[in-house]
Amino acid sequence: MSDVLAVTDATFAAEVEQHDGLVVVDFWATWCGPCRMIKPIVEQLATEYVGSVKFAALDADTNQDTMIRFGVRGLPTLLFFLDGRVVDQVVGAVPRSRIEERLRAHLTPAAS
Repeated sequence: MSDVLAVTDATFAAEVEQHDGLVVVDFWATWCGPCRMIKPIVEQLATEYVGSVKFAALDADTNQDTMIRFGVRGLPTLLFFLDGRVVDQVVGAVPRSRIEERLRAHLTPAAS
């Protein structure tokens, strides 16, 4: 996860909510099969969009406060934050094209 920043309850506000621009947070757990399915996709996108999108991952098992705070009930969940607020989400193991479609939708207004 070299281009994906590991965040915790303690670092979430500073790394995600106070970031200017687009941040995609992957809520995952080690026991979650679908999480393991999308992890390589998230890592690839993080490498491809370096400098444009910040990617972070939060271990759901050890960071329950953040899970509860944002109402995350299923794993994997990707939350898209734009300038510190949630603007979109993707739940479940979805194809790369669906995640990338959401990325582009939120990058386009920022580029205008």
